[in-house]
Amino acid sequence: MRRKLCTALAAACLLGGSAAAMAANDGQVRVDQLLGSDPEYRETWQDTIKGEERLPDWVVNLTGSAQEQMSAVTEDGDQYLVGPLCETAQNCTYKRLIVAFSWDKDQAYGMLVEVPEGLPSDKSPTRHAQYRFIGEPDDGMQAMLREQLKRDPKWY
Repeated sequence: MRRKLCTALAAACLLGGSAAAMAANDGQVRVDQLLGSDPEYRETWQDTIKGEERLPDWVVNLTGSAQEQMSAVTEDGDQYLVGPLCETAQNCTYKRLIVAFSWDKDQAYGMLVEVPEGLPSDKSPTRHAQYRFIGEPDDGMQAMLREQLKRDPKWY
């Protein structure tokens, strides 16, 4: 009886530990770590950008600066892992990318946002930004990517 109790407690601890580890990993990655975290992300991103021309290296390799962790977002009933990436931490206002990967890692989308550098601080970056969508997102996905950009308090 005592042996069964010890075995049951050990199993419960192992299961509880794995659940906690999975919960700790849920969305706890930044965009600049994503391609190195799982080969499926790398393969999906490479497929997504395959037909794109003249993308900057930091977009191709997702190697810019990510200040925030990615988060789970639902769009049209499907869940995505979404997060921002900047070319560098210093010029995030001028060059940034919002990426979204489907939960099953089969699809990826991006929105590259570029604002003319040197834009006076009294000018709204929203009005001067150029948006380039990557991965042929539909209208709903485009709206979701734009909404993620609006979450930045420095974006107006």
